[in-house]
Amino acid sequence: MGTWDAGPFDNDDAADFAYQLDEAPAPARIEMIGAVLERVADPTDDDSRLSDAPRAVAAAALIAAQGPGGVPVDPNYGPSTPMPQFPAYLRGLAINALDSVISKPTWLAEAWDESPSGPEWRRTISDLRTILDPPQEETLFTP
Repeated sequence: MGTWDAGPFDNDDAADFAYQLDEAPAPARIEMIGAVLERVADPTDDDSRLSDAPRAVAAAALIAAQGPGGVPVDPNYGPSTPMPQFPAYLRGLAINALDSVISKPTWLAEAWDESPSGPEWRRTISDLRTILDPPQEETLFTP
């Protein structure tokens, strides 16, 4: 996989995924994003989790972009066509997929850990996860 930066769409696999999303009708985009997240989040499917990891990170970035605090995806790197509104259940699936990419030994995480830009890539993943699952304020009592 060719990589040029630590962003979610800054690699060949994610760029190919962006092109496929651009070519697909809106309802199919939701299905494509859901399918890649399901495959990577599935703890029993090591082959998909390993091969689809860059696409899952890109899919999570698209979902995070629609949430509070989300950063829009640059159409020069990600899909250039507007994305449909994603169903709420995809947020949880995106969180699980990101956790799977980071917590289990994927070739993607291992490659980044060996790179000088590894900390920046992990920060990108952490930022996406925080947008998808923001920390909750703890309330000890109701005033």
